[in-house]
Amino acid sequence: MKHRLVILGAGESGIGAALLGVQKGYEVFVSDGGPIKEKYKKELFDYEIEFEEGKHTEEKILNASEVMKSPGIPETNEMVRKIRSKGIEVISEIELAYRFKGDSRIVGITGSNGKSTCTSLIHHICVKGGLDAALVGNIGYSFARQVAVDPKPVYVAEISSFQLDDIKTFRPDIAVLLNITEDHLDRYEYRFENYIDSKFRIIENQTSEDHFIYNMDDEVIANKLEILKPNTNPLPFSMKQETKKGGYIKGDQMMLRIQEERVSMSIYDFALKGKHNNYNTMAAGIAAATLGIRKEKIREAVMDFQSLEHRMEHIATVRGVEFINDSKATNVNSTWYALESMNKPTILVLGGTDKGNDYTLIEELVKEKVKAIVCMGLDNKKIIAAFNGKVPMIIETNNAKDAVSHSFRLAAKGDVVLLSPACASFDLFKNYEDRGTQFKEAVKEL
Repeated sequence: MKHRLVILGAGESGIGAALLGVQKGYEVFVSDGGPIKEKYKKELFDYEIEFEEGKHTEEKILNASEVMKSPGIPETNEMVRKIRSKGIEVISEIELAYRFKGDSRIVGITGSNGKSTCTSLIHHICVKGGLDAALVGNIGYSFARQVAVDPKPVYVAEISSFQLDDIKTFRPDIAVLLNITEDHLDRYEYRFENYIDSKFRIIENQTSEDHFIYNMDDEVIANKLEILKPNTNPLPFSMKQETKKGGYIKGDQMMLRIQEERVSMSIYDFALKGKHNNYNTMAAGIAAATLGIRKEKIREAVMDFQSLEHRMEHIATVRGVEFINDSKATNVNSTWYALESMNKPTILVLGGTDKGNDYTLIEELVKEKVKAIVCMGLDNKKIIAAFNGKVPMIIETNNAKDAVSHSFRLAAKGDVVLLSPACASFDLFKNYEDRGTQFKEAVKEL
């Protein structure tokens, strides 16, 4: 009997999995409870893949050999519960892709903050170093699509905890764990421990042939490793102590030590600025050296990397006021990292859909660096309550244009206006990209 793969969710990961499944001879059925984007529908028609949208038909789903669940669908979903109760195997798209990746090597990057930047930097170094590498996962194409359409010898994959939740055999040759802070707890029964366990699944199938690059300054990671003692080659990085292998920063010098390779360079030469980006750069440098890329190429790539759109992106300087778009900061920890790298008086644009935010995390940085907060959201009560009396001024707006014009009026020459919202964007915008784009357009109209 033919292996029947049912795919729940027809976004990028679902369609990528469908293409790979069909290519490998599976009988594939795609089901999405909402509407499917036209570009994805066209692919389903082109490949003659059976699908449905706006519903989940039980008899077409519960006869599956296996179900691939898109990462956005929670365990509490009624159809997922029925699938589980029938004992049908549920996998994630990265698990399916891993099955067919052949001899290719995988660098898998996870963490609560900085994943996209670190993943992009590792990919950039690979390309500079002459490796034929694909950028996949949460960034770029889905991993399964890349394996189906254009397989590569190296995959640099940004991986979320949701994608790790349904792995079985997935095993990256190099795993990178940047940090763990409270995020997405609504998906983990509001237990931080469940979320930590989810992140650590990136190394659960690793062996002594693999490498694990991790931030030893992160207390959550350090505490977990004392209990776990994983069977892999540890390559820690730190800004607080020297490491025998891995990497560290002492004063203004980064030192990387991987096997025989030694790399040193000044942090002032890094394209990415700020303490959090020093961690990203160390992790990326260690990963690149582990892949065998020469130190000259690592240095070169770290110096000329262009940061990502919507992530600490310099937009313009208007009459001495610098504007920065960090719309991708959808949680308080991301905003903490952004503020921590500011060295000018700051007008902070905050707000959106609150995910149970604890603003005390940024209170000290706000008092030290922020001269005004401009709210950009429909409901700003929580922000106002958190910072009332702690900054000289708080202003409410409900669109990007007003947020930019008020910020510009409040700023003096030499100040910076930082959009780092600490919230999701769905109250006023389609997504964080839309929020960042509207903000940038408003700056260009000044």
